[in-house]
Amino acid sequence: MPVLVRYLSPEWIDAVQAELTATAALADLADAHSVGVTQVVNDAPWGTVIYHLQVGDGEASFATGVADPEHVRFEQDWQTATAVATGNLSAQEAFINGRIRLVGDQQKLLDSQPVFGALDQVFNTVRARTDYSADA
Repeated sequence: MPVLVRYLSPEWIDAVQAELTATAALADLADAHSVGVTQVVNDAPWGTVIYHLQVGDGEASFATGVADPEHVRFEQDWQTATAVATGNLSAQEAFINGRIRLVGDQQKLLDSQPVFGALDQVFNTVRARTDYSADA
């Protein structure tokens, strides 16, 4: 039985990084795309969580802190992040309703859609062993 990791914890970030490293499609995409995305999640049970995805020069990484360079920043609260991560709210609906704020190079984000498509596989794998409760 897989060990559960708490959503947005350092262990969860490490689990995403491990899956990202094991996904050959992302390495291939990192040769053709370059993007740094910072995610800020406010009001998590233990405070604000900041993590990033960095893709470029044939490498992809997922870690705590701000992307460098940062092309795009998303900011949302814990409830929104959890609802989107569990599929209870679509990211599109969250954007439309102002629950996710986007700052930065929107064209870079659009140009990087193949990266985010491959990243979905990573998140789907980690989701199966993630605890999304606020009081874990």
